[in-house]
Amino acid sequence: MTHRLDRAQPYALGLFRIVVGLLFTCHGAASLFGVLGGAMGGGTVPAGTWPGWYAALIQLVCGGLVLVGLGTRGAAFIASGSMAYAYFRVHQPEALFPLQNGGETATLFCWAFALLIFTGPGGLALDALFGAKGAPAGQDAQGTEKQNTPVAA
Repeated sequence: MTHRLDRAQPYALGLFRIVVGLLFTCHGAASLFGVLGGAMGGGTVPAGTWPGWYAALIQLVCGGLVLVGLGTRGAAFIASGSMAYAYFRVHQPEALFPLQNGGETATLFCWAFALLIFTGPGGLALDALFGAKGAPAGQDAQGTEKQNTPVAA
């Protein structure tokens, strides 16, 4: 059973990346274009305003890149940092814990993207089409193990 789960790991990680990227992209689209209910219940964030408009732009661009698996680690690094900034600048001054200060979403996005920085895109990523580097030793860009590949020390 464990062997089957291990073989499915790159695809489970890829599905995780797709879902997180889609949700993050939707946040950016809502804030920038007013779709899906708009920013904070309606409307859009005024263009060029700090930090809201820039955060929405990061959400749209980095979320889209993570969604398709293109430059995943770099996009996840920027997205994770933006969510850490959002948490500590906006939510944490209100109360100590995310449940008290409304920062659960920022916290979950921050840690989800942090995970993708270290794991890479998993399966089903465009990075694999371009032979992207950055997969762990002994694995290809999709995260599946290469056969008969020595692991460098």
